[in-house]
Amino acid sequence: MVCSLYLVRHGETLWNNVMRYQGHCDIALNETGERQARALADRLAGEQFAAVYSSDLTRAYQTASIIAQPHGLPVNRLNSLREIHFGEWEGLSREEIRRRYPKESELWWAQPLYTRLPGGETLAEVRDRAVGSVQSIARNHTGDQVIITAHGGTIRAIVATYLGMDLNEYWRLRQDNAALSIVDVYDDDRGQLRLFNDTTHLP
Repeated sequence: MVCSLYLVRHGETLWNNVMRYQGHCDIALNETGERQARALADRLAGEQFAAVYSSDLTRAYQTASIIAQPHGLPVNRLNSLREIHFGEWEGLSREEIRRRYPKESELWWAQPLYTRLPGGETLAEVRDRAVGSVQSIARNHTGDQVIITAHGGTIRAIVATYLGMDLNEYWRLRQDNAALSIVDVYDDDRGQLRLFNDTTHLP
């Protein structure tokens, strides 16, 4: 039987608003992000969920907690669902990264899968930890619907893996704050994308 994964990107933070790379920096939701999470919670209030999982970073955990409240479910925090560790790039804008790390940034945006960020991760490492966790969750919740609240890069890696995409092209998968995507998982290597980057619940 299928497990339906409701993949949620966290709501907006101050660094999202000013376009700074967050990575493992533990930035909380801003007021807009809290409103976005409440809007998604209202949208999903009538659904039945077996469990809620979240990245352990505050912005994802806050989003998950707001969504889980109408269902009376605890939030299971997993550090494997964290965003890409951007290392020395965290807190910088894309333009600052291009100026300070021209060669590294060109290589990363062309081939992120095995390019190690300065002081950070490769996309392959993000895929391995995040997809491994999601596969385990799906195995444990056959026939259920499950919420997983994470980050833009993490969700792109998960969706791209289930679609069999070249992860060097994962940046083509847009992820907005508080967006909902749904993947129906049939086994470890087979999933069907039912909904992607949906924000119709937001003003």
